[in-house]
Amino acid sequence: MTEILQLLLLFVLGIIAGIINVNAGGGSVLSLPMLLFLGLDGSVANGTNRIAILFQNITAIISFKNGNHSKFKLSFKLALFTLPGAIIGAYSAINISNELFQKILAIIMIGVVITMILPKKSIIAVEELTKKQNFYVYLAMFGVGFYGGFIQVGVGFLLMASLHYLMKQSLVKVNMHKVFIVLIYTIPALIIFVISGNVNWGYGLVLASGNMLGAWWGVKFSIKGGDKFIKTILIIAIFLMSLKLLGAFG
Repeated sequence: MTEILQLLLLFVLGIIAGIINVNAGGGSVLSLPMLLFLGLDGSVANGTNRIAILFQNITAIISFKNGNHSKFKLSFKLALFTLPGAIIGAYSAINISNELFQKILAIIMIGVVITMILPKKSIIAVEELTKKQNFYVYLAMFGVGFYGGFIQVGVGFLLMASLHYLMKQSLVKVNMHKVFIVLIYTIPALIIFVISGNVNWGYGLVLASGNMLGAWWGVKFSIKGGDKFIKTILIIAIFLMSLKLLGAFG
């Protein structure tokens, strides 16, 4: 495979990953294996993928704002609690194996799908958090930050579950907060990977270009399709990722 063909394939996969990431999560299931296929080792692929995640979420935030979907104050408040976990997770990712963690995540993801399929009472969205919600939501944000800093793959699922069920937010608003939160914690995580020499800028910027385009389209689909569209994408993506993590695809 020629270098131009490799970069073109990486760009196209970036578009698909960007659409999936904005609407559900798990787009890195496509991009990370591709980076490994191109010859990067695990840590470098992990770090390189963060470049795409960073630019993807900047694009998504702008797109959501243009669609009149933004609550930056609450998004930033939630994002702050992911930062300690993200820093710890990124440092851990440089030296610690993630195999067992992936298996646990796969089981969690299957549980999320089951809860989404089961019928449930209608929920009322909240704009301000109670003290009890603060504790559980912020604890969840720390855990999300750690996992996001550690490997990133599938962190969107954890964020969506946390915000949808703990804060009673619609899936469109969940996605709106999600892209902002991921952007904030990705900054220190990426810095750690850069400092430790675990980033390939060439591949990262090509992937980022695709992710940005996919994110822009993904937000349009999200706003237009609403919760039903997002839920469909989310369920499909969760099942595919869970099977991947459990080794069903080799």
